[in-house]
Amino acid sequence: MSEPYRVSFVCTGNICRSPMGEVILRSMLAEAGLAERVVVDSCGTGEWHVGQPAQPFAIEVLADAGYDGAPHRAQQLTPAFVTDRDLLLALDKGHLRWLRKLSRKVPDAAELRLLREFDETAVAAQTLEVDDPYSGTTADYERARDEIERSCRGLTTWLTGVLA
Repeated sequence: MSEPYRVSFVCTGNICRSPMGEVILRSMLAEAGLAERVVVDSCGTGEWHVGQPAQPFAIEVLADAGYDGAPHRAQQLTPAFVTDRDLLLALDKGHLRWLRKLSRKVPDAAELRLLREFDETAVAAQTLEVDDPYSGTTADYERARDEIERSCRGLTTWLTGVLA
């Protein structure tokens, strides 16, 4: 394993779930003293929103929990993400299938996981996807943020062990 360890969150447009994951994990890693050892970013499988900020509801619910999502700008997943990252975190099973298909074409592909695999309650309930809040209400974004936060806590613990 090389350092810094590189983690990327992947969703559809990179304006809702994946930027929330990026912002939340980056904050948790800073609190754990791992900010210098782990690089975090995010991307979307599609190009529709490249260069755009996160959805206003995403920025709002992040701010309500003490996170700053305002600097985010969407980017699209490319084959380079698959080789330049150590871990790609899909937000739902559709993204995971898409990543598996892409990674078969790329030597030395990153490890692929669903983000909620790091949330013990989600694993126990077999609810491993973060529902897409796009076009939803503030409550939908809050639920997604809460699921992502729980998963990022488990991910931070896992990364602490990987980097030990």
